[in-house]
This record gives sequence, structure tokens and C-alpha cells, in this order.
Amino acid sequence: MADNKDKKVLNVPALRFPEFSREWKRHKLSEICSFYSGGTPSSSKKEFYNGNIPFIRSGELHKDKTELFITEDGLNSSAAKLVEIGDLLLALYGATSGDIAISKIKGAINQAILCIRTKQNKKFIESVWNKHVERLLQTYLQGGQGNLSADIVKNIPFYFADLEEQDKLANFISLLDERISTQNKIIEKLETLIKGIVETVISSQKPNTLIKNCLECNSSTLQESQVAETGTFPVYGATDISGYTETAGINGESILIIKDGSGVGTVKFVSGEYSYIGTLNSLTAKDGYCLKYIYFALQRFSFEPYKTGMAIPHIYFKDYGKAKIYCPSFSLQTLIAQKLSLIENKMEVEKRIILCYQLQRSYLLSRMFI
Repeated sequence: MADNKDKKVLNVPALRFPEFSREWKRHKLSEICSFYSGGTPSSSKKEFYNGNIPFIRSGELHKDKTELFITEDGLNSSAAKLVEIGDLLLALYGATSGDIAISKIKGAINQAILCIRTKQNKKFIESVWNKHVERLLQTYLQGGQGNLSADIVKNIPFYFADLEEQDKLANFISLLDERISTQNKIIEKLETLIKGIVETVISSQKPNTLIKNCLECNSSTLQESQVAETGTFPVYGATDISGYTETAGINGESILIIKDGSGVGTVKFVSGEYSYIGTLNSLTAKDGYCLKYIYFALQRFSFEPYKTGMAIPHIYFKDYGKAKIYCPSFSLQTLIAQKLSLIENKMEVEKRIILCYQLQRSYLLSRMFI
């Protein structure tokens, strides 16, 4: 690939295939694309739903199937519009605002999705959009939820290569996207394998041991405000490592469990020297029990009956500690934990690999597109 970083011409990417040298041209999307969005059939009309037309919502742009289906009457009696496989779809509203994908589904869209049709390479436009999406959202988001509008999108300018260069760039990025997709499937299969083994070997067995008889529960008074961005020892919070300290509160293994908030009941196995925030509890094994085995058992344990609080849910060890889990002999606990740990370690390796691919993709988008 040719590196153009030292050239005076501005309207070319920093990195490009050597056979291309022409400048890219600047266009508003409205100059080269057509647009339309959809609508939602009335939810009070049962005859509008459970038909055979997939109803694509903004959280399903990357999927090949939908949860909802509508009828012909639902389509014709609403502003819902049909899209084809290969149409470019952009989420306008809510948590997925700014998400873009080439549709894998022939179906109908609602008002939260903008369909973009063009004679330009759609993968090229998707890639250019993804390069700039964070800046675009910061610049154009409007409303409390963060909404784009069709008018905003139509007037956003991008630089476009000739179609031949667009096609080559699109094919190159598509290969990397396919590899990332394959890597995601590998991780999903490993996760499913762990869940299946835990369900068969642990969860489906008759519970025989009170949780409070095999675990001890410890708490922390450490707060987020006491944690630094850098330091020697990690501090765990609800979303993995939340910061660092210069002194460690624990040296050893424990199960960290979220006791307050939206992720209540989520468990994580940690070891070494570390601390944890007060919204978590640390669970350690009593004599005769394998902590890693109990960690896997708690992954499939339902904490739902033990949640208290309306706005902010809580769980307390004094409550769920009275529940039972299945614990075989210590030697069998250890063997099960070892086998599951091998799969979990393999999964962590695959996650590091996909992170490398994602970083590579981000770098290439930043260098190969204007």
C-alpha cells in the first residue's frame, strides 16, 4: 500500500492501494443517495402482527432475523416501509443511534431506521460513516435520548473515491469484518459450551449444599472517588477494572459478586493482589470446597428470588446464602473446575484475538478513508 502522509494533496487518504492516485470528491449524502424511513403499525391491532413480514427494529440492524413480524394489513395501514437485502440501514433513535449496517433481511422498518439507497458502494459508505460516527454523534445528536434526523444525515458531507477504488476498499474491509464475525462465533460457541457443561454437570444435579456452608462473604468500604486512573494494583468495580491503588486489599483468589445495581448477581473470578469497590462482595471458599467450581456453579444460579429494592436492586449473602447448590466431592469439584477453566482460558485468548482485529480495523478506517 502507498503511504500519502507526506504529500501536499489533501483530498486523498493517508494510506491507499498503489494503483490509485486520483483525488477523492466531496459530496453531501443527499447528492448521491435517496432516503426513506418507516413507521409502526398500531400495537392495539392484533391483526397487524404475527404475520410473515419481518419487522426490523433499530437494535436488529446487524441480525439476519427479527423478533417481530407484521401482516400485510399492518404494513398497508401504517407508515412502515419495506427494505431489501443489501439496503443500507441507519439507526436514528435511542441507544443504537448512529449504528449502520447493510441489511441481511427483506422486511419492514419503523420510524427509528433510515434506509439509504445509492449507486455508490454501500460498504464504502458504511466504512466512511463508521470512521466518523463518534464525531458525528457528538456534533449532531439532538433530544434527550440522542436522536439523529433524516435531514441531518442527508446534509452530512463525505469524501468519495472513484467506484473502482470504492469497490477495492469495500472488499478489503469486508474480509476483515468477516474474520471478526468468525471470531465472534468462535467465542459464542465456547460460551455455549461452558453453559452447557455447567447446566449438565452442576445445575441439573440435585442441590445438596447451602451456599453459606461453602463460602464466606466479605465486604469493602472502598469508593470510586478513592481510586486513581493509574497505579500498581487493580481495583474491580461493576464493569471490571475501575481504577488502581498503591496498596492491595486482597492477595489471593475470590469470587467478586455485584450486590447493588443493574448487574446484581454477576460474578467474576479474580486472583492475585487487588481491591474492590463497595458495591461488590468478595466470596471465598471454606475448607473442603473448590472456589473455582463454585464460581462456575454461581454463573448459572438464579439470584432473582433474592433481589430486594425497587429502584436499585440489592442481594444479600444472608438471603441467598440459605439456598443450595450441588457440590460433589472436593476431588470432583476440582476436576470439573479444571476442565471448565481450560475452555474459559481458550475463550479469553480468542477475545484478545478479536480485540486485535478490532484495533486493526479501526486503524485502517482512520488511514484508508478521509
